[in-house]
Amino acid sequence: MMKSPNFLIIGVQKAGTTSIYRYLKQHPQVYLSPVKETNFLEKDWEQRIASGESENSTKINTFEQYCQLFSGVEDEIALGEASPNYLFHYKTAIERIKRYVPDAKLIAVLRNPTERAHSDHLMHIRDAIGSPKVKSLSEQVKFSAHKSFILRKGFYAQQLKHFYEQFDREKIRVYLYEDLCKDSISFMQEMYRFIGVDDTLKPDTSRRAQTAQVPKNQSINRMLRKQNPLRTAVASTLKVFLPEEKRQAVRQSLINLNSADKSQAALSQEERALLVDLYREDILELQELIDRDLSNWLKV
Repeated sequence: MMKSPNFLIIGVQKAGTTSIYRYLKQHPQVYLSPVKETNFLEKDWEQRIASGESENSTKINTFEQYCQLFSGVEDEIALGEASPNYLFHYKTAIERIKRYVPDAKLIAVLRNPTERAHSDHLMHIRDAIGSPKVKSLSEQVKFSAHKSFILRKGFYAQQLKHFYEQFDREKIRVYLYEDLCKDSISFMQEMYRFIGVDDTLKPDTSRRAQTAQVPKNQSINRMLRKQNPLRTAVASTLKVFLPEEKRQAVRQSLINLNSADKSQAALSQEERALLVDLYREDILELQELIDRDLSNWLKV
C-alpha cells in the first residue's frame, strides 16, 4: 500500500524551514521525505510535461514517484515533507493538496516580510540567481513589485486566506520565525504536538542550517557558481589531477574566500521604509487572520 504525507510545511522560504526540517528528522516518530522541497504539489507537472513544458526540477512528476519517497516508512506516525513555495503557489497547490493528500495538516512558518525579502535578495546575489546584476530591493519596489517573486512571496495574508477558505482551520497552523529564534525547543515541541507525536522530546537546535553570506566580488562569484567557458576549461584540466570531491572542495574554498558576512550588505533605511509601506496593508490583514500582534513588522 502506497504511503503519502499526513503533514506538509507549505511555507515560507527564508523562514527557517531547512532548520525545522532537520529538527523534525530528529524525532523517532516522524518520517520526512528524503527530498526536501519535492515541489510535487506546487504545479500540475503531469499536464505541463504532456504539453511539452518543463519538468519539476526534483524529477518527482507523478503521484507514484511522490509516494515512493515514503516507501521507507516503518513505524513512524507523522509523515511529512517541506516545500515552502506551496503557500506562494496557492492557486495550484491547494487544488493538488485536496486531490492527493486532502487530510494532511498544513504548517506555515512566516517571517517579517521585509526581513524575508532582504534575505531572499541576498540569496539571489550569493547564488548568482537570475541576471548578472540583481536589481536592488528599492528598484524592485519602485519598478517591478508586481512581478518580482522576491517581493510577491511576502504577501502572506493574500495567500493564506485561500487555504483557510478551502481547509478546516484546525488543520492549519501558522508559526512565526521570530518565535523559532527566541526559543527553538519550545517552538519545535509545539509543532510536535500539532502533528501528533511525543512533544516531550528536546531536539538539538544548537546548529543552524544556513549561515548567510554575500560575495565580495560578484563577477568572481558568478564565475565560480555558474557554468562558463573558463570554469569548464579549468575543471577539464583539474580532472586529470584531482577527483570530483577534491575539485568541489577547491571550488568551495574559493567561494568562501570571496564571501563576507551578510552584515556587509545590511538593509538600508530607504529600502526598509519602502518594503514596510509595500507590505503594510497585508500585515494588518494577516494579524487579524491569525490573531497575532504583528505591529513589530510595521516598524521602520
